[in-house]
Amino acid sequence: MPPSRDDLLRWDREHVWHAFTQMAEYEPLLIERGEGCTLIDIDGNRYLDAVSSLWCNVHGHRHPRIDAAIRSQLDKIAHTTLLGAGNPTTAELARRLVEIAPAGLNHVFFSDSGATAVEVALKMAFQYWQQRSDPRPKKTRFAALSEAYHGDTIGSVSLGGIDQFHEMFRPLLFDVLRLPIPDSYRLPPGVSNETALAHYAAEIERLVAEHHESLAALVVEPLVQGAAGMVMHPSGLLAALRDITRRYDVLLIADEVAVGFGRTGTMFACEQERVAPEILCLAKGITGGYLPLSATLATDDIWNAFLGGYAESKTLYHGHTYGGNPLGAAAALATLDVFAEEQTLARLPPKIARMGEHLERIAAHPRVGDTRRRGLIAGIELVADKSTKSPLPWTERWGHRVCLAARKHGVLMRPLGNVLVWMPPLAISLEELDRIAAATEAALAEVCRE
Repeated sequence: MPPSRDDLLRWDREHVWHAFTQMAEYEPLLIERGEGCTLIDIDGNRYLDAVSSLWCNVHGHRHPRIDAAIRSQLDKIAHTTLLGAGNPTTAELARRLVEIAPAGLNHVFFSDSGATAVEVALKMAFQYWQQRSDPRPKKTRFAALSEAYHGDTIGSVSLGGIDQFHEMFRPLLFDVLRLPIPDSYRLPPGVSNETALAHYAAEIERLVAEHHESLAALVVEPLVQGAAGMVMHPSGLLAALRDITRRYDVLLIADEVAVGFGRTGTMFACEQERVAPEILCLAKGITGGYLPLSATLATDDIWNAFLGGYAESKTLYHGHTYGGNPLGAAAALATLDVFAEEQTLARLPPKIARMGEHLERIAAHPRVGDTRRRGLIAGIELVADKSTKSPLPWTERWGHRVCLAARKHGVLMRPLGNVLVWMPPLAISLEELDRIAAATEAALAEVCRE
């Protein structure tokens, strides 16, 4: 006999330890099915997926092209290791990624999550400086932005700069050169929108210049710092970082786990400022949000530093059991096919414009301090006072309460503190965007009345 509804709810509450969730307060919500941009729970309630199932769904749920690709791969093989062997599907995916990535990123290391993609990048960068033809053994440190988020493994947490998430683990972490967060909303005293780029670039260059002899790489989320609250960088900052790192002989690692695969309006965020990093980290949308897969792309120069005879021990001794899994690779290939067949990127501008119209209206709400957007990524920051930008107490959980209220209006969102996040699938329709906005406004009004 199959489990009852009550059994499933109880097991979910008692046995499943949910990520970033206080289990003492958790109320189960079991999503059973998906159709396009809609999620359906075990009671048949329907919700628009306003955050792409944690920023990873691209073309909608149950897309027939991706479903068929996975079924076809199952008729061949579900998994085989990449340790000393390969498979045709993963080889084809590697070639496709090289063809669409920024120029020069010709080599692909597969793993299974965004955090592992970043861990691979850190090891690559560190080892590169130790064993290239003219070694620089002092280059052992990394630079990262304040409020950065790069994953939840120890290396990626070390890069992270969000105290609420990371402070507990401080004794486990390695030292990182912390750079100022290039926030376009909460500007330092005396800095305007017009001078923000020059200010932040100068501060970052000063720190890199001071420490460059020990720096292996600078790691950045291009254009948008996601978990920091959808913080939008000043236009031109990424290009400035590329210039700074090149002049001071520091590698640039672009973490596009969240912003890659069309989220910012182009396939990769780096394209918008014509930047090619030495290392690029990809995950989330790589499989359309279907299966765990990630990729770390590197240049010829980095690849060549790892080549040599076995006795030289230049091998990258790192790997994941399911890295390059053929099912995930099949889903990723189909995802790229859908981008081409459905002209996904070419169809984004009207959606981006419609989202902007809604945000402009919502910005007038007395509790909304800022609305910000890059492509189909948006943040709505709730504040105590619009004029001073003073934050609401995080313990009052305004963002969480608004998102709970939005569920009653058929929209599933997840906040970042008191920042409401919109990051729907790229397949979202204009009418569905209207419904997300209407639900957000209704929920905000309800919470304010409380």
